[in-house]
Amino acid sequence: MCPIRTTRIQLFLCCFLLFLIIYFLNGRKVPISLETTQRIHHVLGKEKGRILTNMTVVKAARPRSQVETSWGAPLVWGDTRYSVWRRAKIPEREIRVGLLVLVVGTYAQFVRHFLSSAETHFLPGQLVTYYILTDNPRSMDPRPQLGPERQMKVVQVTELPGWDRLAYRRMVLLADAIKDPIGSEVDYIFCADVDQEFVAPVEEEILGELVATLHPEMYGKPRNVFPYEIEEVSSAYVEEDEGDYYYTSEFYGGLVSEMYNLARTCSLLILQDQANRVTARRLEESYLNRYLIDHRPTCVLSPEYSWWDSPLAARVPARRLVSLGRQCAANNFQKREQHSC
Repeated sequence: MCPIRTTRIQLFLCCFLLFLIIYFLNGRKVPISLETTQRIHHVLGKEKGRILTNMTVVKAARPRSQVETSWGAPLVWGDTRYSVWRRAKIPEREIRVGLLVLVVGTYAQFVRHFLSSAETHFLPGQLVTYYILTDNPRSMDPRPQLGPERQMKVVQVTELPGWDRLAYRRMVLLADAIKDPIGSEVDYIFCADVDQEFVAPVEEEILGELVATLHPEMYGKPRNVFPYEIEEVSSAYVEEDEGDYYYTSEFYGGLVSEMYNLARTCSLLILQDQANRVTARRLEESYLNRYLIDHRPTCVLSPEYSWWDSPLAARVPARRLVSLGRQCAANNFQKREQHSC
């Protein structure tokens, strides 16, 4: 090759290399349009919430449910690792658990179905005593067949006609029953409305010193919509800066000592309001929430453990305890609100 031509080629390459060096040293500004961004996302496989990882398209993860309260208590969902761990740990020691329901008037129609579902799903394998507080013990005849580690005790109570009176008297009856005979017979006691059924396992993950269940229609809602008591003259009154969650009165429990303190305190608040002719907007549930603000629960159950069919109810991964008579109770509550009772 001609030496002159070779020199020209080398000079050209040197100039081109020098140009590239100057170009990158001065920085490279390229306008990026929305169309360009969309093309880049398409190339990377990130489109409409999808991410391409190792040639596999996966959906972006959904936000996880809350699993702990602000004060450090577990917020229990039945299928989490915490629940699995609790179920594995508790059987290391023998526990005795009571399940109490109030069966008066027409509510007797629900008791056998409730017990049948509890036999299948409530703490299977544990020692469980069913406490049936009823104004008509004959409604339990013939006694239902129970499992080998289950027993039932029927406690007669005074007849309580009317839904309002029943709601106001339950705390007094619970305190009296815990004092005798429950307190000496079991370690934990749980209270449930009898017009419910267990539809999935409710196991050792629910055990705690003081256990409350989140209201299914209030879970995930802002604090300002919680139906706390707003009348300052009521013993159940909750100030605007108080309260973390709103709890249902359909399922709660704990150690018998803790439950006695809860029932006794709430019953005294109720009697105080009755003496002053004050009616809390949510009856028993209002006093329960007042107590749980002052004494935060050590274990909070998700709405899985008290759910009913309602357009306002939270979406849950599983339903474990479901209300059967909620619509009837809602209708009665609406009538009371309209002063038609």
